[in-house]
Amino acid sequence: MTKIRSIRAVVVPLVTASAVVGLTACGSSDDDAGSSEASETDGGGTSNTASETESGTLDEPVTIEHIYGSTEIDQVPERIVTIDQQWTDTMLAMGIEPVGYTVDQYMPESRVPWQDLPADAEGLSLTDGLPVEQIASLQPDLIVGAHSITDERIYEQLSGIAPTIPLLDDREVTPWQDIAHVAGEVLADPGGAEEVISSVDDQVSATAEELPGLEGKTFALAQYVVGDTMYIVADEEDGSTVFFEQLGMDMFPPVRSEGETTGEPRVNVSTERADLLEADLVTFLVNGGDESDLADISGFDQLPGTVAVLDYPTVAGLNAPTPLSIPHALEQLRPYLADAAGASNA
Repeated sequence: MTKIRSIRAVVVPLVTASAVVGLTACGSSDDDAGSSEASETDGGGTSNTASETESGTLDEPVTIEHIYGSTEIDQVPERIVTIDQQWTDTMLAMGIEPVGYTVDQYMPESRVPWQDLPADAEGLSLTDGLPVEQIASLQPDLIVGAHSITDERIYEQLSGIAPTIPLLDDREVTPWQDIAHVAGEVLADPGGAEEVISSVDDQVSATAEELPGLEGKTFALAQYVVGDTMYIVADEEDGSTVFFEQLGMDMFPPVRSEGETTGEPRVNVSTERADLLEADLVTFLVNGGDESDLADISGFDQLPGTVAVLDYPTVAGLNAPTPLSIPHALEQLRPYLADAAGASNA
């Protein structure tokens, strides 16, 4: 019998596969947004704003390698635009408030539950693509992003405004720790970056120590886009898998094999493929519906492992993890992890 513990799912509009944020190629968008609702976070950062960062020349120019070549930074930036949540959260964890940031239209009205953004930071909509002119109007001296800088043409447009750092490598989602290291370099604060990384990694390590039964257990991170298909993370090198691997878990082998066969980091499968959800722990989002739509997935109610049907923010924060989303996810996932570990004191 499947052990299902559920958190109220956020109902999001049905979107095309290419626009799904939960577990496909992570697009983000929103209308004009003000400040996010504050919530307790533990990213190890301070409360400095970008304008308060000490300006000046770095000891030597910093060169950041990325998928379109490299970007050279020769001064500590003061006005930073963050494209994609991974960069927004990383800067916030480092104590830097962006002057502009992209926001996710599928988040609840209360916005990202772990973010506390300043009211004067400008929310950028991605509904019609990157708003290049709006970004230019913010007069940034650094633009940082990931999956939403979709091609080299867009990268070149942004680079014409300010030095721009896009996706760091060819993985669909970059490990957040790599992003934090880059942030430490360009902010001339590598020690601060290490503090952020250690703070969050220590929380994950503590959970692994408390739940040794997770060692060697399998996981699957998946979503069902209602009326469409399921998407399952299938790349062991993807940034979304690091959290589970730090807990001592392994990707469910049939999912890994499916990814190797298709060459897709997130496999797209029909609702008849519940066999790919037979991991010890399934972290799952119903995207565009609610738990009643799980009936569309043949055999879902007979899965042998622990199934965590979670809300949109939590799964989005696991799919593209950040130093702020991981502590939130740990709190939400704790009872499921205990179930999967076989802990008697869950």
